[in-house]
Amino acid sequence: MRLLRLLFSRRGDEFAETAIAMPVIVLVTIALMNLTMAGFASVNANNAANYGARVGSVHQQGPAGAAYNAAQQSVAFASVGDYSVSVSGGGFPGAQINVQVDWSVPNLMGGLLGFFGGDSLGSDIKGAAMSVFRQEGW
Repeated sequence: MRLLRLLFSRRGDEFAETAIAMPVIVLVTIALMNLTMAGFASVNANNAANYGARVGSVHQQGPAGAAYNAAQQSVAFASVGDYSVSVSGGGFPGAQINVQVDWSVPNLMGGLLGFFGGDSLGSDIKGAAMSVFRQEGW
């Protein structure tokens, strides 16, 4: 009787279910953190590019420098990601001012995929945002 109760006991089921479900929950959580950081950095870079291009478009003296400084200032206090700004164009009314902000955030999933037989995705997730405005003149 005791042997039958021990054989049909369900005490180990919870442990087995947790052992199967926990890695999946952890991977989904890390993937969501990755996507959140990438989305945050992308929005920051896009806003910085737009702000820099707009500031550069209204400056009559040194529009490229003004655009660069404005974009750098916009991402200076971003808590997530690394950003680099590049500016081209401008100089006369009607010229295009191009501001590009490149961003990168750490890839938390890259190293974990090796445990599951996948290839490493690299150390960073990267992207770029570009904004183009015409320089105003009067």
